[in-house]
Amino acid sequence: MGFETAKHLASLGMHVLMVEFVYLDLASLKSIRQFAHGFNARGLPLHVLVNNAGIMLVPERETEDGFELHFGINYLGHFLLTNLLMETLARSGTRQRCSRVVNMASATHYGGTLDLNNLYLRQSKVALVLFTQRLQGRAAAHGLHVTANAADPGMVDTALYDFMCDAAKMAKKPFTGLFFRTPAEGASTAVYAAAAAEMEGVGGRYLYNGEDRPSADCTYDVDLQAALWKSSCALTGLQEA
Repeated sequence: MGFETAKHLASLGMHVLMVEFVYLDLASLKSIRQFAHGFNARGLPLHVLVNNAGIMLVPERETEDGFELHFGINYLGHFLLTNLLMETLARSGTRQRCSRVVNMASATHYGGTLDLNNLYLRQSKVALVLFTQRLQGRAAAHGLHVTANAADPGMVDTALYDFMCDAAKMAKKPFTGLFFRTPAEGASTAVYAAAAAEMEGVGGRYLYNGEDRPSADCTYDVDLQAALWKSSCALTGLQEA
């Protein structure tokens, strides 16, 4: 459906939902910057940003910028994208209706650690939760009408498990219907964080199955949050405000 057609239908009182897909490669800092620049230049509002891209168990590889692939895509790409869109998010939010950032987390972060001297190890999910907490704290400190929450979808039957060995895939198969959620069920927590009325103005939460749960103890360490933020700014070429 073209834009002019959509406007004509809207003028007739018909509700029209338009979906637009724009290319973005989270394994490329250049691509992220190009996307953010193009979006911001359009002057559109941004009320919800769901950082949902993720990989798991992929063979050892690096992004085009030299970062370990999991860390680069699951965390660092989202860190840069969110920061480049923050002015638009802040401008779009109001006291009555905050803009919302939703970071897709994982229970694997509970077993993760963060080594600030080697951020190329597979510690992307614990970094993402630390980032969520720091982002919420910074938004509140600056009086921005923006909230940030982490959403854990649980175990979801998606292509994320494609890189398991054949034996593991066979072992998983009988239990898929019992313990694994469908993609729609897995998305429900992110949708809740992004749209639920009771989440208005609420940030810094770790949500699982629509419930607020404590994340790993280390994610509440404000010094670690600040140190990770500083390192992430240096890695992505952002100036730390």
